Amino acid sequence: MTKGKSMKSEGRSCGAPRAATSHQECGASGSSKSGAISSTGRQSRLARGLLIQLIGFASLALAVVILPGISAHGWVAILLAQGIIVALNAVLWPVLVSRATVLLVWTAGLAALGFNAAALMLASHVIAGFSVDTWWNALGASLIVTAASAGTAASLAIDDEDVYRRNLIRKMAKRAHGHAVESDEPGLIMIQIDGLGIPVLEHALTSGHMPNLASWLRSGSHQLHEWECDLSSQTGASQAGILHGDNHNMPAFRWLDKQTGHVVTTNRPRDAAAIEASRQEGRGLLVGGVSRSNVFTGGSDDSMFTFSTILTGFSPLRRGLEGFFADPYAMSRAVVLSLDDIAREIAASWRARRRRVEPRLRRGGVYPIARAATTVMLRDITIATLIADIYRGVPIAYVDLVGYDEVAHHSGVLAPDALEVLYKIDRQLGRVRSAADDGPRPYRMVVLSDHGQSQGATFRQRYGSGLADVVKGLMNGDSNIAEPQMPSEGLGNINGALTDVINDPQSRTGRLAGRLLNKRVSDGELNLGAHRREFSVGPDQDAVVLASGNLGLISFPDLTGRASLELITRRHPQLIQGLVRHPGVGFVLVSSEAGGGMAIGADGVCYLDDGTVDGANPLAGFGPNVLEHLRRTHSFDNAPDILVNSFFDGDLNEGCAFEELIGFHGGLGGWQSRPFLLVPSELPLPADPIVGAASVNEVFRSWRSAPQHPKDPGDAGRSNASVPQSRLDYTDNPEHPDPVGR
Repeated sequence: MTKGKSMKSEGRSCGAPRAATSHQECGASGSSKSGAISSTGRQSRLARGLLIQLIGFASLALAVVILPGISAHGWVAILLAQGIIVALNAVLWPVLVSRATVLLVWTAGLAALGFNAAALMLASHVIAGFSVDTWWNALGASLIVTAASAGTAASLAIDDEDVYRRNLIRKMAKRAHGHAVESDEPGLIMIQIDGLGIPVLEHALTSGHMPNLASWLRSGSHQLHEWECDLSSQTGASQAGILHGDNHNMPAFRWLDKQTGHVVTTNRPRDAAAIEASRQEGRGLLVGGVSRSNVFTGGSDDSMFTFSTILTGFSPLRRGLEGFFADPYAMSRAVVLSLDDIAREIAASWRARRRRVEPRLRRGGVYPIARAATTVMLRDITIATLIADIYRGVPIAYVDLVGYDEVAHHSGVLAPDALEVLYKIDRQLGRVRSAADDGPRPYRMVVLSDHGQSQGATFRQRYGSGLADVVKGLMNGDSNIAEPQMPSEGLGNINGALTDVINDPQSRTGRLAGRLLNKRVSDGELNLGAHRREFSVGPDQDAVVLASGNLGLISFPDLTGRASLELITRRHPQLIQGLVRHPGVGFVLVSSEAGGGMAIGADGVCYLDDGTVDGANPLAGFGPNVLEHLRRTHSFDNAPDILVNSFFDGDLNEGCAFEELIGFHGGLGGWQSRPFLLVPSELPLPADPIVGAASVNEVFRSWRSAPQHPKDPGDAGRSNASVPQSRLDYTDNPEHPDPVGR
């Protein structure tokens, strides 16, 4: 296998001297290979463009032959119809994009098929001898033409860096009206692969699903390091710690604020904004940089698709985003890749049912389209904006790629389609690194995850009822138990991106989308999927039960502050004992008037104050730092009255979520607590284990403040203890033969 290039090679080392600092037009490069495009290159692209149009003509002729509802009298009629499609894509499509970006994102780009179908219907009315009977025939022909054109583009390498990166994304950067600043001060690019635990990463490295990352490790340019996230193993808490150095009072992905009666959800824009506002000032990692597709800004004034600033934030790249959708090659590519992803999801779901794979979920409805929007559209937009940021010369950037996390939730952490998502993410990482090699300043690339995922059949699948049902049965059959229905994490990511587009004050897209989707917009927030009803505690509600992965949160809204074990037992004598004896529960965390914080299991109790155990230790098997994690969560002002952690079977490596997710995270147990850092070997890592997201913030901040002197290349790879070198020397996988994007 071809070895990956060191980031210190080819004169682009982080310490390489540069010419005096100067300004240049955004998108220009300081290297000769990024200079003016040669006439030969222009002629080559012109020839490829003409060939694509010929393929479009041939594919439309094929549609005329195979679709009974389309007819044409001679090749001239077909050529004229193709001409209308080309003309409308050149003239009208960019205008439509400026007004309907939100529709393109939500439909995973498939709205482009409808546009071409409409063009064919128009051709049917204005061209003598060309006829299309129905809209469905026009849509079928549009699919054939789009697939053929995009396939030809791919085979001719139009998806390579010469067009995809150097042309389209440079245009995005130029539309941002920015100027790149050449500097020999290294920039830092941090790419988060959401939900990827280090055991899955190691499997992907050795199975050929992530050849770029594997080549970086083998070459010695990067080192791999495991870290341990907090008890709340989810993106909100991890990013608050990583980007702001403070994730205090974040017990879960969602929790009840007793004082307001409001359910706080970390990826809801207004909640994310309030959480960020309460963080310590002065510790933002991204001050002076950019935030893309995150929960929090890290102190950046330039954010896009970031939940905490979706309603108020701004980025000059918003203008460039319309250029991404207006580019015909980009849209053809997005449409075909989206259709491919939808087909893969349908096939994977059918195959899992046919083989009776367990555990599995029902994955019908709009999920295949929502998945494509996440794994294709959001990924490509995020990477395109990141590369544009690199061409602008930003000093630091942090982006989150959520596709693997979403697919693993529904398919499983090691499912073939989840690993395929990692392969495609790896391709994008190769593109980013090539862009970094070509940028106006040297860049260091860090790849990391915010948490991992564990796996197992859901609580409801195993026991036939949900946690709220169990609580109701143990309290009293007549008790009023509230179980607020909240949007899933994956759908929340899509809604967040679309809300960002809608709330752009200078975008016609936002105004039009706001009018069309006004029933789905509340206080500026778009909610596609199940209607979001604002939950408020009622006077007749005895308990509120929330699920956050394999964490359950039980609160009694009529009790001020945190209810004690003694008070809960007096009011509901069977509740605590019934919960801990349930086979799906590992332990519960409660506060005792006499014993302080207590973790109670079926056969024993652990007292948090001094760590003593009566009976069997309920925390056995949940990691060496479980006691410290529980002590910290127990200290939170907004900890629930009862915190429930599901069981975890170390022999089978499985637990269960209280949500309908077979790949899950949110609490303790298994791979969900084992994220990773993959960093340039020249950057120092602490000798002691990194525990907690705030500790990652300290490491990253030390890199920003330290003198920029690379280590001796001979030191590269010496701390790569997490993945033995022999495990990376695998034979090229036939399905994924070479690193892509080099």
